[in-house]
Amino acid sequence: MDKPHYFQLVYDVTSQIPKGRVTNYGAIADFLALGSARMVGWALNKCSLDERKIPAHRVLNRKGELSGRNAFPTPTTMQERLESEGIRVIDNKVIDFDKVFWHPENILANG
Repeated sequence: MDKPHYFQLVYDVTSQIPKGRVTNYGAIADFLALGSARMVGWALNKCSLDERKIPAHRVLNRKGELSGRNAFPTPTTMQERLESEGIRVIDNKVIDFDKVFWHPENILANG
């Protein structure tokens, strides 16, 4: 069975998040008018191995916490990927979340 169309929409938006920046499930859901941050999390959790190039590690919960960390190969993978991009993480939470936050509306602003 094919994945729902919204999965691809979520992947398309997530792929636009710049290196060194993060967003949250709710911002993607609002941008796509999906109605639920959980739907975004569900879609990202269902990425196949071929889709792992999608930077799902850059999508956090509304508090800047690494709530999706257990969906990665190890519970520390998400943090390691973020830190490799210069994002500081302490106790599974991004430091200066508001400063590194990227909103999907930037896609429209940048063409």
